[in-house]
This record gives sequence, C-alpha cells and structure tokens, in this order.
Amino acid sequence: MESLFNTRFNWNVFLIIAILIYLFFPGLSWYSYLAILISIHQFFLLFFSIDHVLPIRYLFGTLMCLQMFIGPVLAYNGVDDYQYFMYTMKVPEAVYFSYVIPAVSCFIIGLHFTAGKLKGEMLNVNALHAFTNARPDLPFWLIGIGFVASMIAGFFSSDLAFVFYLLGNFKYIGAFLLVLSGKQLKTIALVIVYGSIVLSSLGGGMFHDLLTWLMMIGAVLAIKYKPGINTKAIAGGLFIFLAILIQQVKGTYRDATAEGQEAGVETFQKVVEEGREANTLFSFKSLAISTVRINQGFIITNIMTQVPAKVPFANGTELGIILEAAILPRILAPNKLNAGDRALFTKYSGMGLRRGTSMGLSSVGDAYINFGIVGGCLFMFCLGFLYNTVLKLFDKYGKEFPVLLLFVPLVFYYPIRPDCELQTILGHLVKSCFLIFVIFFIWKKQFRVQPAES
Repeated sequence: MESLFNTRFNWNVFLIIAILIYLFFPGLSWYSYLAILISIHQFFLLFFSIDHVLPIRYLFGTLMCLQMFIGPVLAYNGVDDYQYFMYTMKVPEAVYFSYVIPAVSCFIIGLHFTAGKLKGEMLNVNALHAFTNARPDLPFWLIGIGFVASMIAGFFSSDLAFVFYLLGNFKYIGAFLLVLSGKQLKTIALVIVYGSIVLSSLGGGMFHDLLTWLMMIGAVLAIKYKPGINTKAIAGGLFIFLAILIQQVKGTYRDATAEGQEAGVETFQKVVEEGREANTLFSFKSLAISTVRINQGFIITNIMTQVPAKVPFANGTELGIILEAAILPRILAPNKLNAGDRALFTKYSGMGLRRGTSMGLSSVGDAYINFGIVGGCLFMFCLGFLYNTVLKLFDKYGKEFPVLLLFVPLVFYYPIRPDCELQTILGHLVKSCFLIFVIFFIWKKQFRVQPAES
C-alpha cells in the first residue's frame, strides 16, 4: 500500500487545493467533495510518478476517477442542464456516490495491495541499455513486425485479427526500446511510428489509441530524460488541451468524413477552424455538452434504476458469460458473447442504442449487476488485485527478461479505459498475456539477459 502514499507526493499542495475547493465551492455536497479529493490524490500520484515508472496503476486510478467521479460531479452540479435527457444522471447524488465511491476506492486499493514500490512498473534502464546494445536491430524488427501485422490484420477472422492487432502494437515497444537504448534518439523512426497512428486515428475517426500510446511514450521519454516539474506541467497541459480538442471536434469530424470529405489532417484542421470561427469550439455550452465523454456515471445510474427494480441481480450469471467470452476461444465457445454486444447492455441499463453507437456497462456497472453494492465493492477489489497480480508477475519474470516490462503497456492500454465492456477488457488481458508468454517461451534465449550483461 506504500505506493498510495508516495513520498514524492506533495501533501502541502494537496491540502491547499482541498481548502480552496471547500472555500470557493461551498455548494458542493460532501459526496462530490470527497470524490474530487480522491481524484486529485490520484492525479497527483500520476503526475509525480512521471519520470521513474510506467504508471499503469496510477493511470488506472486517474482514468477511473475521471469517468466515475469528475464527470458525475460536473453533471450533478449543473452540467446535466445542457445534456440530452438520455445522458443525464438518473438517481440522486447520494445514491450514486454511496456505491461508486467505495467501489472505485476498493478497486484502487486492490491495485496497490502488496504492490510494494509499484512492482511491474519500474524499468531496469541499465539492463535495457545492455540488452539493446547487444541486439541493436531488435527495435527495428519489432517496428517492422508491427507495421506488417497492422496491414494484414484485416484479412483474418475476428479472433486471428485480434492477434495481429496485438502484434501491430509491437511497433510501440520497438519505439520504447529506441528511446531507452542509451544511444542518440532515432527521431525519424519515432515520427514514422507515431505518424502512422495519427493517420490511422484520422482515418477511422477513433482517437483512444492515439491518446493512450502518446501517454505511454511520454512516460518512457520522461524515464530517460528526467524532466523537471515545470516541463511535466507544460507537457501535461498540452496533452489535456489535445484531448479536449479531440473530444470537441471528433463528432463533427466523423460527420464530415461520412458526408464524403477525405479523412485526414486537412479535414480535421477545417473542422477545428469552423468551430473556432463559430465560437463553439471552447464555448461553455459546447464544453458542458462534451463532458458526457468523461461521464460513465450516467450509465451506472441507468443500471441502478433497472436493477433490481425491473431486472433482478444476476448473482454471478452475467459474470460467467463475461468470463466465458474473455477466456475461451470461439472454437470452444462458438456462441460466446461478442464484443460490443447490445443485448446485455440494453437488458441491464434499459437504454436502447442507435445503430453505430457503442457503449459499455463498465466493470463498476457489471460489479453492481452481479453482486449489488457490497458484493460489487468486493468484486472491484478483486478486479484491481487481479491487475495488480499480473503486474507483479511481470516484475518477477522481468528480472530475467528486463525487456518484458516494456510489454506491460501492450497488456494494459485497453483495460485502463473505464468505459469499456468487462468482457472485452478481460479478453484483451488474457489474449495479450498468452501471446507474450508464447513469444518469450519460443525466443527466450533472444530475450533473456545473461548475468554478465546486467
């Protein structure tokens, strides 16, 4: 649990901010105030961890707080007035936070229980230097494998396509190795790798992967260059600005490409310029409406009005369906749940989805559906502890294979998103861990660092 009380954490600044929030926003309920304080705690832990770890646990906590706490706090304190009725909170604030605050807190505690000094996130930079110096071509092989896999993934059925989708992300691991090699930074290679995800994000109108892998490369760069607080603050501010900008314009951008405009940088720039000229890009109303993007809470409240009043608690049966979908290949379970399945979502949330719209119940929602409030909190602790255990296994075997820890972002870049379906999150976790195990088992001599090298 010591990682929740990091010595780098600035408690004085935290207390000052807590007092200022209390003084300037006297109308906040104690539920909202507590949710904000927990969120700031997680944000601070993430900020002060940048430059010495791959902050998977803190990203989990930060993003969970953002979507389960900050978005709902804004909704309950006036922003709901600007939302379409379907996206508003459906239960009183006390009812919502009485479940979600302990559930998210249990999840965070599970993530850090017996985690020591963030086991699985501390890179052995010296060993990685030695590893890369002994195998200078490996980063480029990983980048090449990533590009080839991305290009051919679409030619296979869903299960095999997912394997190639995972292999496609090897290019980012190759980029991490280039950064940590101890040699001069290969700027052109990094531009090619990250330029490709910019283009693919613009092509598909989906930007989650772009933002996630930008966070990961930022953490790796910080480990190498050890930026000061001011530099981290500027970089963090620019990233937040980029994330807000994307959220503000991506809907309009998708509409523009659907109407026949060519997907790419020019169309994106055009959409941004049109929003700026119309004074809608960063207007209060526009920002208020877009906060639904960071509010998973409205789905939780729909679940709470549906279960158990209209649909009984699943008592683990829904979780069994989810685990079957996550663990078993389709050849063994041909009728297993599909990713993006609408039937379960509609059954337990009572919300009908338009064609092309995708929403997930989330792990917090699934926990409530299966086990209610108390059982849901226990489940969230177990889920956090599961992720924690996976990270500790990476730490254990990373002593023999230091490069293994660079594969941690590949395993967790999807599960850290709180808005995703639990079956998809766990499926990604299981399949990515299995793929990495197979690769390191087959090529263990190539990936192992001998004692003399470390």
